[in-house]
Amino acid sequence: MVHYFFEGGDFMWPILFSLIFGLGFAIERFYSLMMSGIDSKKFFDDIIEKIDGEGPKAALALCEATPGPVSAIFHAGLSRMRRGLDEVEKAIQNAGGIEMAFLEKNMIWLNAVITIAPMLGFTGTVVGMIAAFDAIKAANDISPAVVAGGISQALLTTAFGLIVAMIIQTFQNVFVARIDKLILEMEEQSVQIMDHLYENENK
Repeated sequence: MVHYFFEGGDFMWPILFSLIFGLGFAIERFYSLMMSGIDSKKFFDDIIEKIDGEGPKAALALCEATPGPVSAIFHAGLSRMRRGLDEVEKAIQNAGGIEMAFLEKNMIWLNAVITIAPMLGFTGTVVGMIAAFDAIKAANDISPAVVAGGISQALLTTAFGLIVAMIIQTFQNVFVARIDKLILEMEEQSVQIMDHLYENENK
């Protein structure tokens, strides 16, 4: 693999840099999204138990001690309980938008790598083909030995650029699925806690 890397020429270095760049953001997103996950059903049950048994302050303390977007939107809503349920609902909606933006943070850089890496590879291909034709012109010969180096470089840069894009694309697909799951949990739990608060108010 190292041999093929150096055979690919100068364009292999920016392709390698794009891979390292993409993997750095992939690691950051993996850690962040994994830390955001909790058992949302159990957390909801614990919050309801706190609200009904000890009051909103106890529920707020539990939210502060629990990581993740669900606890963040619960905290935003419960901290405005004194202002009425309309304000609670607005706070939950606003917090939900902020948490969605946080979950999707840095995903644009993964998209950039997926786009740029193949383009670098194709550019290396063009440069390699130019080198091959220059070799033909200089040697005044079209034998395979003359053009082999340039064509090999052209194919290697394309291959490595596509491999980098496929690696980062795989990570992105996993993250998108995880983000969709977390957003669905936020929406479900938001509806449930508002239903419970309205029921308590009407008792």
